[in-house]
Amino acid sequence: MASAQLIDKRVTALNPLDRQYMDVQRQALNELTLRYYGGRCCRSEAELDYLQRLLDDGHVTPDQTRELQAMGVALGDLLATELDMHWVVYEDIKGRSRALRLGETENYLFPVTMIARRHEGGDRTPVINIYQQAFAAIEAARPPLPFEEPPKDAR
Repeated sequence: MASAQLIDKRVTALNPLDRQYMDVQRQALNELTLRYYGGRCCRSEAELDYLQRLLDDGHVTPDQTRELQAMGVALGDLLATELDMHWVVYEDIKGRSRALRLGETENYLFPVTMIARRHEGGDRTPVINIYQQAFAAIEAARPPLPFEEPPKDAR
């Protein structure tokens, strides 16, 4: 009798379908921000305001999971740029997710669902706060460069 072996986790590169799906999400979100606010999202922290406004103005509601996740992709793209992270596929016992990975470390963010899960559950944490919390978590986990002193609280 063969026994099934549970995999703790598996991390792989995005496949072409993942990249295509994420591109479609980015395009859909940009169409929303262009239509309502005349700008594209989110190449800078200041442009995260577009995401907040979409929520506050009711253009994206808690039942619009696809749009909420598209917002998460945009949030993730900005985090990836600012923190030098890269998109990967993270698979574990709970399923398959698109995630950001810091280098080859075991530090991951799951931005696709950061806004969606909160908003769907009634949590109205501002988008900028979600971004800043994720940013701070990775900054705290980043190993110091050889010539840098470790953070004071790590001593």
